[in-house]
Amino acid sequence: MNKDNCFQLGHIAKVHGLHGEVGIVLDVDFPEEYEDLKHVFVEQKSRLVPFFLEHFVWQFSNKALAKFEDYDTIEAVTPLVGSGLFLPLAQLEELPEDQYYFHELIGFEVLDEVLGSIGEVKVIYDLQTQDLMGVDHKGKEVLIPIQDGIVSKVDKAAKKVYCQLPTGLLDIYLED
Repeated sequence: MNKDNCFQLGHIAKVHGLHGEVGIVLDVDFPEEYEDLKHVFVEQKSRLVPFFLEHFVWQFSNKALAKFEDYDTIEAVTPLVGSGLFLPLAQLEELPEDQYYFHELIGFEVLDEVLGSIGEVKVIYDLQTQDLMGVDHKGKEVLIPIQDGIVSKVDKAAKKVYCQLPTGLLDIYLED
């Protein structure tokens, strides 16, 4: 499985108990939708390896417990701690027209209501504090927060992101 064809579900945060269970932190909006998982892809040495689940239990908020088949000891699962968990993009639900997944924005043109075309979204940075679009503007990367008040509309059909950039945001990136 190729990472480009997947989305990151979360990561293995810690070993839980004595029999190979792991604590997982989920990086999705609706973690309860993944309770019936039968398998995931675990990142190991920059490759995605399929792992079959004995059980996957969503606990609360963005936390879950999981047990992989044939991983029955602390020693077996300890090397997996910190590894990313991935699922194929095909497993994502179709969203209504007014909603979008962040990965869909890559390649979209960003338009500011005052300045016009800013550039193309090249990358999405999914950080703990906020999510950012990395936009190519005049040969420099500009980081635009993905939040209400800045992103006013996303037109998936036209592949455009409409923004109201804070005054001076672009100037920060264009200064020498």
